[in-house]
Amino acid sequence: MRWALVKVSLAVTTMVVLAFAVPLGLVIREMARDRAFSNAEREAAAVAPALSITTDRDQLERVVASVGSDAGMAVHIPAGDGQRALELGRQRAADQDIAAVRRLGRASTTGVPGGSTLLQPVALSTGEIAVVEVYVPESEVTNGVGTAWAVLAGVGLALIVGSVAVADRLGVRMVLPARSLVEGARELGEGKLGARVPEEGPSELRLAAVAFNSMADQVVQLLANERELAADLSHRLRTPLTVLRLNTASLGEGPAAEQTRTAVEQLEREVDTIIRTAREAKPQTAAAGPGAGCDAAEVVRERMAFWSALAEDEGRKWRVAGADRPVRIPVARADLAAALDALLGNVFRHTPEGTAFAVDVHNAEDAVIVLVSDAGPGIPDPEAAMARGRGSGSDGSTGLGLDIVRRLAESTGGDVRIGSSVLGGTEVRIWIQLDGRAPSGGGHRQLRRRRRGRPAASRQS
Repeated sequence: MRWALVKVSLAVTTMVVLAFAVPLGLVIREMARDRAFSNAEREAAAVAPALSITTDRDQLERVVASVGSDAGMAVHIPAGDGQRALELGRQRAADQDIAAVRRLGRASTTGVPGGSTLLQPVALSTGEIAVVEVYVPESEVTNGVGTAWAVLAGVGLALIVGSVAVADRLGVRMVLPARSLVEGARELGEGKLGARVPEEGPSELRLAAVAFNSMADQVVQLLANERELAADLSHRLRTPLTVLRLNTASLGEGPAAEQTRTAVEQLEREVDTIIRTAREAKPQTAAAGPGAGCDAAEVVRERMAFWSALAEDEGRKWRVAGADRPVRIPVARADLAAALDALLGNVFRHTPEGTAFAVDVHNAEDAVIVLVSDAGPGIPDPEAAMARGRGSGSDGSTGLGLDIVRRLAESTGGDVRIGSSVLGGTEVRIWIQLDGRAPSGGGHRQLRRRRRGRPAASRQS
């Protein structure tokens, strides 16, 4: 594209320069010729008054000498009234040309060796016609023409070079963004998802770069969402796996029981492998769509009914508070259920049998808080537990369950915090913002005071 622009500019500028320079050069040459013959006509006209008065040789020689050089002018006076023909200066024109001018009475020019001559007829007092011959050398006819043509050629060449340079710069301005776009597309095709194109150059290329970057962002987001979906689905398998693993512990001894436990452990390892593979995905905030939402109290009651059977088998005391009336939140039902299963599954997985746990729901004007607490040993490093893809200890945890909870809360503008519970173990607090605003510290303190001051309706095994 760059060289195509240069070639087009070179051809167009050359044609324009030639279209103007050639006629202008011819005009300059004609102007120089007209100037030279105009000077010759003035010299001939200066002699005419003297010829009309006298034909004396001496006087005419003085007039000719005062007007021009003897070598450039000649006077041809015919014989008449007893007077002989008189010739002054050097004759260069042919006799027939002089006779033709005398006969026609009209000035004319004729070519001679080394230049041209102007033949000007002048009427004498005797009625005869004298002819004044003025020699115009070729150097005078072309005086200044070569310089003018050189200037024209220089100007034309400068215009051509300038237009080519401008076209080349414009070509570079267009080619570089296009090359960047091609390079970005190649890198994206090679799997370099961070490839982006600078939004520069002409407006069309800028729009193309914007579209490419938007497409690349969409590709990255789609891949991240795909990995998140794989991770979420894999993590949701932990819920039935946890129940299955705990149930296999009560099968006793025997080949069948040992095979069942081995199969469950292998299945659990495979799920962990899937989660660790998918954890490389970049966290994405999945905001609920228009009209999405659920009753948090209903979901809490449903999931606690599921986990209560396993809790009774392990001798765990459990409690639910604040789920006796509807609590609407802008979160999909499946997402809230997955978050609760992830937290309750962690309780069963990482605390000893017989450890109590509780779920509390607190409803305020602008937020809903769901607390999942237990009486276990607690989490020594809450920040590491919240880090995506990192476990809280050396027990093989992926940490993805807490990340699912965090993404659910952040999709509403809320957050997740880990602290110490009143039961003595870990408390995971899910702050779900109802109006989409970021939670404030004052709101946290207010709900803490409300939680301490309000008796919770409980249910305990």
